[in-house]
Amino acid sequence: MKTAILGGGLSGLTLARLLAARNEDITILEAGARTGGLCQSVRKDGFTFDTGGSHIIFSRDQEVLSFIHDVLGCNRNECERNTKIFYKGLFIKYPFENGLFALPKEDLFFCINEFVKALVASEKGEFRPPGNFKEWIYQTFGKGIAECYMVPYNEKIWNYKTDMMSAHWMEGRVPRPPVEDVIRSAIGIETEGYTHQSVFSYPLDGGIESLVHAICEPVKEQVITGFRVTSVTRDGGKWVISDGTRTIVADRCISTIPLQYLIPTLKDVPEDIRKAVDDLKYNSLISVSIGIKGEVPPISWMYIPDEKTGMENRISFPSNFSPGTAPAGCSSILAEITYNEGDSVSTMSDQEIIDHVIRSLTEMDLVSRGSVISTGLYRHRFAYVVYDLHYLKNIAIIREYCNSIGISLVGRFSRFEYLNMDGCIRNAIDFVKGS
Repeated sequence: MKTAILGGGLSGLTLARLLAARNEDITILEAGARTGGLCQSVRKDGFTFDTGGSHIIFSRDQEVLSFIHDVLGCNRNECERNTKIFYKGLFIKYPFENGLFALPKEDLFFCINEFVKALVASEKGEFRPPGNFKEWIYQTFGKGIAECYMVPYNEKIWNYKTDMMSAHWMEGRVPRPPVEDVIRSAIGIETEGYTHQSVFSYPLDGGIESLVHAICEPVKEQVITGFRVTSVTRDGGKWVISDGTRTIVADRCISTIPLQYLIPTLKDVPEDIRKAVDDLKYNSLISVSIGIKGEVPPISWMYIPDEKTGMENRISFPSNFSPGTAPAGCSSILAEITYNEGDSVSTMSDQEIIDHVIRSLTEMDLVSRGSVISTGLYRHRFAYVVYDLHYLKNIAIIREYCNSIGISLVGRFSRFEYLNMDGCIRNAIDFVKGS
């Protein structure tokens, strides 16, 4: 049986590797000139940057983590997380509830007092099930942490109002912080949150794309790049897939490409399915790379909730992930900006955005303007899935339709789920186990 896999990103290549290990005949069709998708990296002026935002390797899923470590082999550097939140000019420990002691005292009281109120209300059964993401934040963290950090940061990264987002996706993703940890944090006793990522790893050389290359190695001869799918049709029990000039015939078709690319390639799609796809919400991403002469703070990455500080929602320090990402005597910063077409940022030129980022980094005392020796800007249309209030209804009818015509969906933008790298690999593993 021959299988055609649409898309050569992390999900598609993992899927291909696993199927090929079972001696299945596979072909990977990638629209771009190279594989990798959101996990592409670029080398410029001696610096290595991940163009799809900052990626690190961690997971609660030991099977997935072992798979990644085995694939990377010796090309892996292990790091201890040192993550901050830039809040009112202060570098607050991440997660926010584990850094409360460093807050201004009025903010500290506001956060701990409201957290206790929310905890008591929850234990007394006073909360109804949250109707949206904002209600979930308030019920889980209390009004203080919600208004100081959680709501402004999430509305910045998702570029969407939290009361217009579904709460379903938080189940199991972010637990209620242990009350004893929050109290310890408030009085200055060191605590750690999200311990599954307190130690992470990153490729020594090649950026995160080296992971993609390592996964792809056994199937690289089965990859066809520059193949932008324009039609997917069923003919006599076979799938006929074309880019307008070339045709691939397969017994099975698995899509890892965005639904917004897949559905237009199909014939006679019902109008309600097309509308459901059009109604799905997502964010695009701009990554701005900054290479500097000298050192950066020993921070892994940092969250920026305040709009006034800058458009970027997160900045990372790749040179702290691996010495192979920057030339000797130099360091690097990667800033991430989420946006949607039509936003003010989408009308700015690359240089205007780069200048904005450098200015905000300078105001945060992270760089001096004279130290910047390299800059770059990279855009990805599909970066984050946004779970709006109509998401569950829309995705259910889309998946049911694709299942009814025999096209399998695997990966972040084909399943249209907010999957991290480990989630994409797990999705591929589970598909193969079930197929």
